[in-house]
Amino acid sequence: MGKITFVPVGGLANRMRAVASAVALAAKSDSDLSIVWFQDWALNAPFSQLFKPVDRKIACLRDASQLDYALLDRPRSRNFHFPLLFQKLFFKSCLYERSITPLCNRHFDFERWVKEGSCVYMASYTGFQPYDYVWISRLFVPVEEVMEEVENRCRNFSDTMIGMHIRRTDNLASIRQSPIELFYQKLDEEIKEDDKVAIYLATDSEEVKREMKERYGDRIFCSGKKADRGSLEGIREGITDMYTLARTQKIYGSFQSSFSDMAAQIGGTPLEILKSRVPEINNCFNDYL
Repeated sequence: MGKITFVPVGGLANRMRAVASAVALAAKSDSDLSIVWFQDWALNAPFSQLFKPVDRKIACLRDASQLDYALLDRPRSRNFHFPLLFQKLFFKSCLYERSITPLCNRHFDFERWVKEGSCVYMASYTGFQPYDYVWISRLFVPVEEVMEEVENRCRNFSDTMIGMHIRRTDNLASIRQSPIELFYQKLDEEIKEDDKVAIYLATDSEEVKREMKERYGDRIFCSGKKADRGSLEGIREGITDMYTLARTQKIYGSFQSSFSDMAAQIGGTPLEILKSRVPEINNCFNDYL
């Protein structure tokens, strides 16, 4: 039996799909899987404060210790690439996040790589292995405080609740390719078809909340809290938004946003990405990359 040491990288949704991919890879290669969850600028919160423990029969997932930061963190300038020395000695082979997408594009055989390496290290922020979306709900069960808030929000849902995720702030691709006018157009069409339509809005922009409320009034349901990825409270709020969005009947999402896609995976919810030129339909069960 081989052993995979896996480090999920990036923001919340990126880490979730990467972990699900690692679980699928471990099952296919008949390997033990150890997942180490690091805190950094992209997601500054421990796993244990966001989700319930993962079943150890599936994987050993732990928050990084001080020793892990010294030995198992990704080698980079901030740690003077020191972990690379240990990783080259301890693991037969290592793959880091920047190489994963190019390898996927070349149809790299990750299963064979694990079997040949026996003891390997991998870091990724993307999906690199097909997985059943049911694993997302099994691996990521939000802590009670978060689920209580999700239930509170869903109590006010109508029978025609549509979800919208409008990504802004640092995602330039979403801003350019998914302008707010596309969301206006789609909502106007929905309302014309059914006047009882209501919208759950998830966004990282207070300006978008204001504009949507001014245009659609009481149809808009959204969090009253400001988005903040730098604090535990803010990250929990993001999880609440994601799991609430998953309870809607369908989701209109933003271009190149893993958040939209992950919400659809959690709920098995139809997802349409709104982007300039031709809107792209994604039923949430096709692409894993």
